[in-house]
Amino acid sequence: MKLKSIVSPFAVTKRLLCLLVAAIGCIACEGTIFTDQSDCPRGLSLRFVYDYNMEYANAFPKKVDCLTLYIFDENGNYVKTLTETSAVLADEAYRMNVELDAGNYTLIAYGGLACGKTSFSFPQFTRATKLNELYVELKHNNFTSNEALHGLYYGKLNVSLQEDDFVEGTVYMMKNTNNVKIALQQINGKTIAASQFTFEITDDNSYLDQNNNVVKKGDVIYSPWTTGEEIVGSWEDNDTPVSVAWAEFSTSRLVVENNPRLTITNNETGEEVFSIPLKEYLLLLRSELYADMKAQEYLDRESEWSMVFFLDDGFRWVNVQIIINGWTVRLNHIDGM
Repeated sequence: MKLKSIVSPFAVTKRLLCLLVAAIGCIACEGTIFTDQSDCPRGLSLRFVYDYNMEYANAFPKKVDCLTLYIFDENGNYVKTLTETSAVLADEAYRMNVELDAGNYTLIAYGGLACGKTSFSFPQFTRATKLNELYVELKHNNFTSNEALHGLYYGKLNVSLQEDDFVEGTVYMMKNTNNVKIALQQINGKTIAASQFTFEITDDNSYLDQNNNVVKKGDVIYSPWTTGEEIVGSWEDNDTPVSVAWAEFSTSRLVVENNPRLTITNNETGEEVFSIPLKEYLLLLRSELYADMKAQEYLDRESEWSMVFFLDDGFRWVNVQIIINGWTVRLNHIDGM
């Protein structure tokens, strides 16, 4: 993820122009020189961009509905917090103006944290708070979660300000929440319902530190926030229905060092339909189409996942292929089954 501070040529030109105008406008009065630079901009102007997605396009104005900016000095001391929750965030031209004294600062930005419907908790800061104490944590019920998570976005930027500087910076954001839709398709014409199964994803990813790293706090059991079933058509004989049961999950950030697991159990028999290493299966698609993209980058850029599994007469998984995000993946042996 590219994070940088930018001072545009326009800003530099404007500063020089202000100084030139002020110099021309200086008035000598009994040996004293007065300068008026009140029209010259000072401080920090921030743009926020979310293009760390599979489209490589800035989706910040459409996706982020509230914004929080935490500011820390060069010693990691808390300085202040700025928030924006209005509709101005939907404007591509939106900039957050920040007044700061000269110095070096670390800025941590979160999208989706200041909203009333946020799915994450966060610390209340005092002047004694340090940068390394910043975190966000998934709101869960005794390490279980069955909610559609409100989107959470993260960005970090280091900036330096000199006296009377005007600096334009860009904070590049990434998304920390995922939506995973699982579909079970019966291949022999039997009708199935979501209520016949228990769907679970387990992962130790509820706690994110100031660098957006996942800190292990214990496995969270994610249950679907919605389920259903439907007939999606018929087989070639036009008499045999194609029946599908589905479940939809929301999870916190997926990282390569963790081992999230997707387990589906047949409620009638108590037997597992399957239990698979979720991360490895999601990365199967990346290995075919995005071979040059690192695994963690792919997990961070992609946030909407769909997986289709095919079941036989006994509601057992026919593990020769799955469909991931619309692409058919032929399966060989997968470690961790």
